[in-house]
Amino acid sequence: MKIVFKVSLLILAVTIVIAFIYSQHMKRTYNNEVKIGLERIKAIEPEILTEDDIQHLPLVVQKYLRYVGVIGKEKIVNFRAEFEGKIRGNPDDGWMKLKSVQYNFTDQPTRIFYITASKMGIPAVGIHLYKDEKAIMLIKLLGLFTVSDAKGPEMDQGETVTVFNDMCLMAPATLVDKNIIWESVDSLTVKARFTNGHINIGATLFFNPKGELINFISNDRFETKDGKTYKNSPWFTPVEGYQDLNGFRLPTSAKTIYKHPDGDFCYGEFLIKNIEYNCKELK
Repeated sequence: MKIVFKVSLLILAVTIVIAFIYSQHMKRTYNNEVKIGLERIKAIEPEILTEDDIQHLPLVVQKYLRYVGVIGKEKIVNFRAEFEGKIRGNPDDGWMKLKSVQYNFTDQPTRIFYITASKMGIPAVGIHLYKDEKAIMLIKLLGLFTVSDAKGPEMDQGETVTVFNDMCLMAPATLVDKNIIWESVDSLTVKARFTNGHINIGATLFFNPKGELINFISNDRFETKDGKTYKNSPWFTPVEGYQDLNGFRLPTSAKTIYKHPDGDFCYGEFLIKNIEYNCKELK
């Protein structure tokens, strides 16, 4: 009995060590990709965003940019954001707590997202990487067992939607980008098409009378649980809780929801803990 117990402890210890090594490998990948982006943009001196820069935008988008406080401040070359929250894979699943950190670069649309999570004490790590119009999502339980390994055209298109969503909600100054085409629907609603290379995606943005962006809906993002099968479902991200974050008035609470025929499926809830712009170094 004692021998079996000791062997079990040994197996557990080895598993923990291997899991730690694999999780560090993903963290190194994240760090290396961030360093590549930081090196690429280090010589760029951001210009100041002015009223002239926003005159071509729909009036409600102009109002939004004034509301969040980006006029008269630097245009965005990159940003770093930290989140806490919870995610789940199915409507009946329990929630998995998470923490995440990401860097986005705007010179060449890039999103580098690292996540640590746990459910019932079992840890998981993951990385989302979007660069050069390509995307991957790799999530491993205990750093060992692959939960999702997603790549391919559906991921590339879907993560382009995510990049544009990040621009709208966390980096509003980027909405003057020449690769966005705008169309007014009414005084509080606009449609937008964002192009990155060969990928073109669309979204509808909803604002309230104060000038806050309150929802973002796209039909161009795919849902996947394992990275093998994909389902095209409307995706929307209602936000609230606008507060001051490092001198900008931004939403601090968001949900990620797929609209299914039998009802809405909220698979993620997030709180923005911190956001920084035009970062010079890895943190």
